[in-house]
Amino acid sequence: MPEWIPLTCYTVIALGTLSGGWKIVKTMGSKITKVTAFEGVVAESAGALTLFSTEHFKIPVSTTHTITGSIIGVGITKRISAVRWGVTVKLLWAWVLTIPVSAILAALIYEILNLFL
Repeated sequence: MPEWIPLTCYTVIALGTLSGGWKIVKTMGSKITKVTAFEGVVAESAGALTLFSTEHFKIPVSTTHTITGSIIGVGITKRISAVRWGVTVKLLWAWVLTIPVSAILAALIYEILNLFL
């Protein structure tokens, strides 16, 4: 594999994290439901336990989806209305759209790069 491929991937991932990572942290920590430090520890522990379990059984899962579910679970323990369902539905739509949009972008980028390589 040419050296430029992993370097390009690392760079793009880092730029994505720098440009939008703070929005994800803010959404997870305060927009779905208000999370205290204790609730954050509980949500992270539940997410970690889920990830260990799915790894043991070789089930592919998304870490983002796992922690989101854990945060929603913590919010529901307060009361169902503590979870901002409008934000949650927007996240679900974003997840549903991510796969086809990523597939289309990957195909376009492949075709463009294929012209030059």
